Amino acid sequence: MSKPSARTRLADAAFALFDERGYEQTTVDDIAERAGLGRTTFFRHYRSKEDVIFPDHDRLLDLIRDRLATSNHSTALVAVSDAVRLVLLHYLDEGDLARRRYVLTSKVSVLRDREIAGVARYQRLFREFIADWMGDSAQGASLRAELMSAAVVAAHNHVLRRWLRGETADPVGEVDEAMREVLALFPAAHSRTAGAGTTVVAFRTGQDIDALLPSLRRLVAGEGDESEY
Repeated sequence: MSKPSARTRLADAAFALFDERGYEQTTVDDIAERAGLGRTTFFRHYRSKEDVIFPDHDRLLDLIRDRLATSNHSTALVAVSDAVRLVLLHYLDEGDLARRRYVLTSKVSVLRDREIAGVARYQRLFREFIADWMGDSAQGASLRAELMSAAVVAAHNHVLRRWLRGETADPVGEVDEAMREVLALFPAAHSRTAGAGTTVVAFRTGQDIDALLPSLRRLVAGEGDESEY
């Protein structure tokens, strides 16, 4: 079995010490010593002990930005949903570490403030993308983009917290359903900007295909509500 990387050893040591002594009472030197590494090695991997808790925000923002950048006007909503799923999958891959972070940030105000600031960065990225997608300079367009981006982030966070608390066994299915609900809240924005042709946005559903096909046919034919799936 391969030896854990220095980065992993530092993270494990940090969370163990935070549990034992508390966040405020744990120093960088304590973490390095517990991991059996030097202070220089710590700062090679993390800028501060806060960064041990939130190491991947910048990388996740880059993943979102890259996914959104690959879309065009007709696939923008699919890109938003995919970007949300990417972030959720990252936390699912972290497993117990994500749950330990959730417990810690709920207790330490400075970490909670850092988390809130991080969420604001995600929301700003979605807001700028959605505003550009809408391409609407009319009064109220900025508010619509703000509302849509807030709903996107809220849907992700709702499902993520349910998973962190052990309340769902299918977080990916739930986030797909949540995004379907979010996008259905804003049919007017979609219809204003939609061009010719047909755009199909796929989400997981509990219905079987035979029950779903009539609704899909009505939607494509323009006979049903835009939010019907």
